[in-house]
Amino acid sequence: MKFLKSSVLFISMACIVPVCSIAREKSERITRAEIEQKSADEFINGLMSRMTVDEKIGQLNLPSYGNVMPNPKKSEIASRIVRGEVGGIFNIFGVDAIRQLQEVAVKESRLGIPIIVGADICNGYKTVFPIPLGLSCSWKPENIEEVARISAKEVGADGICWTYSPMVDISHDARWGRVKEGAGEDPFLGGIMAQAWVRGYQGNDLSADTTLMACVKHYALYGAAEAGRDYNTVDMSRVTAMNYYMRPYQAAVEAGVGSIMTSFNEFESIPATGNTWLLNDVLRKQWGFNGFVVSDFTAIAEMVNHGIGNSQEVGVKALKAGVDMDMIADCYHAVLKKSLEEGKITEAKIDSACRRILIAKYQLGLFHDPYKYCNPKRAAKEFLSVNNVSAARRIAAESFVLLKNDNNLLPLKGCRKVAVVGPLADSKANMAGSWKYDEQTKSYHGLVEDLQESLGNGVEVVFAKGSNLVDDSVYEANFTDQNRSTRDDRSDEQLIAEALKVAEGADVIIAALGESIDMSGEGASRAILEMPQTQKKLLDAIQKTGKPIVMVLFTGRPLALQSEEKQVNAILNVWFGGTEAGAAIADVLTGKVSPTGKLTMSFPRVTGQCPIYYNHKMTGRPMSPDAWYTRYVSNYIDVLNEPLYPFGYGLSYTTYTYGDVSLNTNSMDANGKIQASVIVTNTGAQDGEEIVQLYLRDIVRSITPPVQELKGFKRVALKAGESKKVTFDIDVDMLKFYDSTLDYVAEPGEFQVMIGGNSKEVKTASFTLK
Repeated sequence: MKFLKSSVLFISMACIVPVCSIAREKSERITRAEIEQKSADEFINGLMSRMTVDEKIGQLNLPSYGNVMPNPKKSEIASRIVRGEVGGIFNIFGVDAIRQLQEVAVKESRLGIPIIVGADICNGYKTVFPIPLGLSCSWKPENIEEVARISAKEVGADGICWTYSPMVDISHDARWGRVKEGAGEDPFLGGIMAQAWVRGYQGNDLSADTTLMACVKHYALYGAAEAGRDYNTVDMSRVTAMNYYMRPYQAAVEAGVGSIMTSFNEFESIPATGNTWLLNDVLRKQWGFNGFVVSDFTAIAEMVNHGIGNSQEVGVKALKAGVDMDMIADCYHAVLKKSLEEGKITEAKIDSACRRILIAKYQLGLFHDPYKYCNPKRAAKEFLSVNNVSAARRIAAESFVLLKNDNNLLPLKGCRKVAVVGPLADSKANMAGSWKYDEQTKSYHGLVEDLQESLGNGVEVVFAKGSNLVDDSVYEANFTDQNRSTRDDRSDEQLIAEALKVAEGADVIIAALGESIDMSGEGASRAILEMPQTQKKLLDAIQKTGKPIVMVLFTGRPLALQSEEKQVNAILNVWFGGTEAGAAIADVLTGKVSPTGKLTMSFPRVTGQCPIYYNHKMTGRPMSPDAWYTRYVSNYIDVLNEPLYPFGYGLSYTTYTYGDVSLNTNSMDANGKIQASVIVTNTGAQDGEEIVQLYLRDIVRSITPPVQELKGFKRVALKAGESKKVTFDIDVDMLKFYDSTLDYVAEPGEFQVMIGGNSKEVKTASFTLK
């Protein structure tokens, strides 16, 4: 979508009428005739020509809602809107409250400029879908586009027109809790998913009340925080940034995203919120972004903590770098007028930021109809509709990844009694991810209830909690929202004894283990990715029964499962699946749906391997992937280098084999194209759908290349015993990279083509670029 590149964006600064900054008493409220009779350029010019400096600065201010109830029009935020100090509000919910504040803006402020209303709608609103990391594991951008489209319709029915999504940060470190919000470790796949989010939210007409303005976050490089610790320093070269991390942001810009959010981290010793190279040189000049930039929550003021200036200095730095809107910090409101008077900034800089925000409001149709998102009749139709809930169940099942399935234990068959144990087995509050709104969980089902319904009355499903999430109650209280606490005061021994009792006579044990939703997400970095000790004790105890065990893994990140992988017969990673998580898990466990998900982030064996990622560089002393230990090469003495489960990995209820890779030619020039083909066969007894992955490797180039890079993928439906030829087109653009001078080039030489079902199990062929 290219909506944001309309003529509205190219208003000549020479057309702006100079404005006196002295406050005016007279109302110059926008009229209907102005909106309907003037072009977009004329309208924005005319509006800005009568705005005071204070009113322009007011448009750059994005406070949180504060306490607006029970009377929004009498709240402090309403008073600020009347005074022209507010351009938008975030995290206020409900049509009635939003409409009342919009009426204050339109009817009581001097100019009548509507406010923009934003919220973190990251994987659904009333209908909640799997966490974005889980969604990416479907390798179906059409799923993400559908999730975004449904979210836009639901949230747009509740007064909101701007979402702080998608999060497109690439991360190689599972210790960082916010990996759950992104698409994993690969920039190519991340770019495809970023564009799907933007298309789904913004559609083809941003002025429709069924669309939202998207806001890509966090620009930039937030996912590379040192030690995986949230908000921490990022330190890398520009070459690494451009080759490993920047593609998803750029892809979103190419899709026409309306806004960009800055990140908390620094880059090259300059906080991203004040980094001119990121915000101006790359984002606007190189990529041609014409939307507006908003800071993250208090990020402008936080530059003081970074140590680069006082509040006035960091406010000036942010505005000059290209940040148009200040989220919550009130820094612009406090310092920009003074900075202008002291000559530290120009009015033209304020005008540019104000103009971008006004353009966004115009594109959203808020000037034409400020109340377009405030129709209470829509909510009954949109919220949790039959179609939305059905989509949530289907999409959740497609996000799950089958990591192990010895002796085809899954799908469950011939069971008379199933024991379900574990702290996450019947916890409704832990079905969705952390970006959701608590009242929704009241209607959720736990796994036990949905599994019983799926298996029917002929199978007995019994339940025992078996353990708490973690041993330490104080530790659990620190990270768990008290409204979601499910801690049991019994001892570990009592909980385990109950689990063993319900397991008596069971044909199979389902162990629902892993993280709660509060153990990952923003501010939830973990130094230890292994399973909590109390859950390990439960697993040890049920293993001794000798019964087959299926681990249903709830998690917002890759976990280190080296010991658990040896203890259980099957592992189904279900992430946090949303509104219909329980039903979707039951669908897969019972075989109504065959799992097709593949990992988009590598799972380490132990925490100490982090950061770990498939597209790493080869060192001068490389380690053989399968060797345990060799002295004086790059390896650990106590664990294999390779991940436990590699990028792209995922099993199904059937099996696939790959033939040799065939190329239609062994060389091409810059204008040519090569076709790479492989025969994929379903060698199992069930129909299935395989995700065929294409990787390339540049054997020799001017800067050290990664060992492989994802460059394509296709989903192929195959009936039992069926074979299909899968073909990929390879052109020169797929061979390009940013060299040491940041030129985007493809260099002549040999390339290796790799095609397979994951990044480690591939068939290869080679060609030469002339």
